[in-house]
Amino acid sequence: MARAPRQADIAAAAGVSQTTVSLVLSGNTDGMRLSESTRRRVLKAAETLGYVPDPVATRLASARNHMIGVYTFASAFPTAVDDFYYPILAGIEEEAAALGQDLILFTGTGGLDARADDKTAIRRTRIADGCLFFGRHVPEEPIDWLLGGGFPLVYIGRRDELDGRIPFVGVDYVAASAAVIHRLVEAGHREIRYLRSMDDALSSSDRERGVLTAAESAQLPVRRIVARAADAEVRDLVERWRNEGVTAVVVEETDTGSLSTALLAALNGIRVPDELSIAVLGQPKNHPELSGFDVPRRELGRRAVRLLVNQITSSTARPPEQVLLDCIPVAGSTIGAPGW
Repeated sequence: MARAPRQADIAAAAGVSQTTVSLVLSGNTDGMRLSESTRRRVLKAAETLGYVPDPVATRLASARNHMIGVYTFASAFPTAVDDFYYPILAGIEEEAAALGQDLILFTGTGGLDARADDKTAIRRTRIADGCLFFGRHVPEEPIDWLLGGGFPLVYIGRRDELDGRIPFVGVDYVAASAAVIHRLVEAGHREIRYLRSMDDALSSSDRERGVLTAAESAQLPVRRIVARAADAEVRDLVERWRNEGVTAVVVEETDTGSLSTALLAALNGIRVPDELSIAVLGQPKNHPELSGFDVPRRELGRRAVRLLVNQITSSTARPPEQVLLDCIPVAGSTIGAPGW
């Protein structure tokens, strides 16, 4: 097997010293009297020989290796929830490629019993220049440790943990959810119910806040508008609400999509929107007819990469940058006038 080319080989091919080759390849030529023709000759020789620098050695020399990490706390990632995460990952890959960054996917400590929020696994992300994190919850101790050490990181999704010190690119679920309720009110609905997951993730709480804010402004009976339910309880809830005169149901769409799936299954025999209007806070796959909004997941990934690279390349400390993106309204066909 042929030996991989070394810097000494480049030096011999370019007719320069190995020190000159090292300086040119590292980009560390500040203060050096080095002609442009010499620099180009070194780079041409490296390309011709097929030289690939050792990433570990490059990092030790320059503190950067143009590699960013991706770490998720979703235990089933990516297979069980690929419909939700795929656009985010596609956006990450597109922007990383555009900015000349390689990606490292961190999968935790390994093994069937490994936990994605294990602090040792999370600290391993420091082998990259910075890391993107996403999941419905924040393991505060290891993330606080990374922030305290000045490690560049960006969360995908709004975060308020750790006294608001976490940089993020998130979604304005409050405004988007409020807009859906306003649309139902404008259509004439007064008896509306909001179906949300049992989880206390921040994205769920933001949706609920938007629903309640809009309901209060419309003077709806907010005390009974929100219902937390497991998937198995949805069918009975829908039947009860129909008996109570409810004319519209709004449901949260999470990464698994199980709650909206349970609602759609419970509508068997109910004419939508003639008998019951339906709206979803987040667009389920393969259901373009559903009214509500879509989450700009691809742009989430792209913006998160840009924010992270800005952190990595910045020469000065700055407050954590926190960005909220607008959701995309989906007209759909499942909101109509109340079917009295």
